[in-house]
Amino acid sequence: MQAYYPADFKREMGCTEAELLRWLPGAVNGRALTLLPRSAEIAVDSGRLELAWRELPPRQIALMRMPRLAIAFHFEGVDEATRQGFMRYFDLYTQRGGG
Repeated sequence: MQAYYPADFKREMGCTEAELLRWLPGAVNGRALTLLPRSAEIAVDSGRLELAWRELPPRQIALMRMPRLAIAFHFEGVDEATRQGFMRYFDLYTQRGGG
């Protein structure tokens, strides 16, 4: 989890598009969600978050292969405190198990 989330940033997530689409309704914590091809719009208070993603080649370590998505986050009209709270919840919801 990051310490600070700017209004625009990109990240890589270790998941498939199907997994991301299953997670999104819960990860946005009940906010209005509009799914589009390889993108989504989420209402965040009086503003919005636009997500756009593309599939990357899987990461391979020895015999293990992990799917990857490159995801761009773009917040519009969302104040810093709301953005930080939204992303902390989003990250905790989408976090995979581990140590």
